[in-house]
Amino acid sequence: MENENTRDGLDASFDIVARQQAADAALGALRSDVEEVKSHLARASARAGRAMLTGGASAQNVELKGFVDSYLRAGREAEMKSMSTISLSDGGYAVPTELDQQIAQRLVRISPIRAIAQVVQTSTSDYRKLIGIGGTVSGWVSEITARADSTSPKFAEIIPPSGDLYANPSATQHMLDDAFFDVESWLADQIAVEFARAEGAAFIGGTGVNQPLGFLAAPTSSANDTARPFGTLQYIASLNANGFDAQPDDHLIDMVMSLKPGHRQGASWVMNANTIAQIRKVKDAMGAYIWQPAIMEGQPDRLLGYPVVEAADMPDIAPGAFPVAFGNFNNGYLITERFGTRILRDPFSNKPFVNFYATKRIGGQVLDSDAIKVLKIAAS
Repeated sequence: MENENTRDGLDASFDIVARQQAADAALGALRSDVEEVKSHLARASARAGRAMLTGGASAQNVELKGFVDSYLRAGREAEMKSMSTISLSDGGYAVPTELDQQIAQRLVRISPIRAIAQVVQTSTSDYRKLIGIGGTVSGWVSEITARADSTSPKFAEIIPPSGDLYANPSATQHMLDDAFFDVESWLADQIAVEFARAEGAAFIGGTGVNQPLGFLAAPTSSANDTARPFGTLQYIASLNANGFDAQPDDHLIDMVMSLKPGHRQGASWVMNANTIAQIRKVKDAMGAYIWQPAIMEGQPDRLLGYPVVEAADMPDIAPGAFPVAFGNFNNGYLITERFGTRILRDPFSNKPFVNFYATKRIGGQVLDSDAIKVLKIAAS
């Protein structure tokens, strides 16, 4: 009997020890879970703090990710209704600000005129600007000398013609389903390339009908700045009806010096590759090339000290053409664009491809006709 009682006591002791060990293990696991939760909360708090310091960039990333995953990849329009992304009455959505900025940055890099012109963003397509064209009286007088009456200032109203620029890149659904396919960068690149190609031609030779009015579409005259009507560009003749004469550098110098000093600071040459090939062969009276290649990578070549912008849509050297432009395009040409790119996902029109129909309203017009000069292939 005594042995049985002893065994029962030992079993009870072992049971108590086992239960205590199990309780200790459970408490240790709970402590570990608590520490993990604390660590997770600390990391989340740090991320939230960084987002606040960077102006809420995290919220923008969430919006962009939702737009890319829900709409661009899968076409789930129902999930877009709860987002801040604007739904358009004619279908599609205004892209998140971050994606629109990526498109804009690429456009500046590959659109030659946009990179040097003045760009204004608007909330509507109706943009107007008043330009002072002189007429007020000013002068110096003594303290008691009578002042002449001031005449009313003269203004010209600029209303740049505009139109909806569109691009329609395509992808397969297999591409969109691939998690490693960067839809965001691909779409920004495709839209920017198509926009740059179309707007590059319009900013130079656009007709102004449902598109910008290009600077070469403006009227021209050989009269100087004081004699030409507002909005008319001055041209310098090449003195050869078919091309350059024996000393084309003289006419290029005339173009530079015909520009007012205030406009010469920040001025650029604009021409296409064929014209560049001709000008690179020109030498001055001392036998030195007037073309100055860039001495550092990423810097533009220079002509008579001013940077050269290559624009494929500039005309070739031909009778009556204007193959070379020189001026301060930031002062001379105005580009207007309505804020926000719109995208409509279309998986039906071109099966098995998914089209992304992107549009943006863009306008343009000569702003100050004194700030741009052109070379005309003409005898006079």
